[in-house]
Amino acid sequence: MKPIVRNEILSLGDYEAIRPHFRARVIGEKKLRRVNLGPYASAVFENRDTVLLQIQEMLRTERITREAAIEHEIATYNQLLPGDNELSATVMIEIDDRTTREAFLPEAKGIEQHIALVVDGQRFHATWDPERILPDRASAVLYLKFPLSEKGVSAFRSGAKVELIVDHASYRASVELPEAAKKSLAEDLESHAHL
Repeated sequence: MKPIVRNEILSLGDYEAIRPHFRARVIGEKKLRRVNLGPYASAVFENRDTVLLQIQEMLRTERITREAAIEHEIATYNQLLPGDNELSATVMIEIDDRTTREAFLPEAKGIEQHIALVVDGQRFHATWDPERILPDRASAVLYLKFPLSEKGVSAFRSGAKVELIVDHASYRASVELPEAAKKSLAEDLESHAHL
């Protein structure tokens, strides 16, 4: 997926003018691309719009206007974009009760190694940036990518069954991606094919 470049980023004032419409559109898109993964986790599959929204919102929230800082945010968030024949997801462990959360995260250490997409029976394990992994516990936010084979991409595009699964000793869950999510993700994979 084509990285976001500096000239796509609006100034704080210009962003404020379009923010309500842009946020509403992307939040609607994110709803299609979000799945619950058992009682404690959810995943949002990222694309250019979701990443662009995160950049603009970060700049707005932090009131970032220095050019070097803007470039840093762009570079950081571009890492969330999927590459060719790849899908990208942010997996969030969402446990409201602090005591339960603090007990769960150490038990779930290494959970990123146990998350996969299953496309038409083919399992595609997640990859991640090792620098974002904590040594003694699971991170509450995981940035994962799922490299697919050509056969996997073809099956995905043809509407095959797609599941997101986690099979960690401390947490097991699976969810079949709804048709709307698969259609949106298939469009991402299709856009790679035409670059």
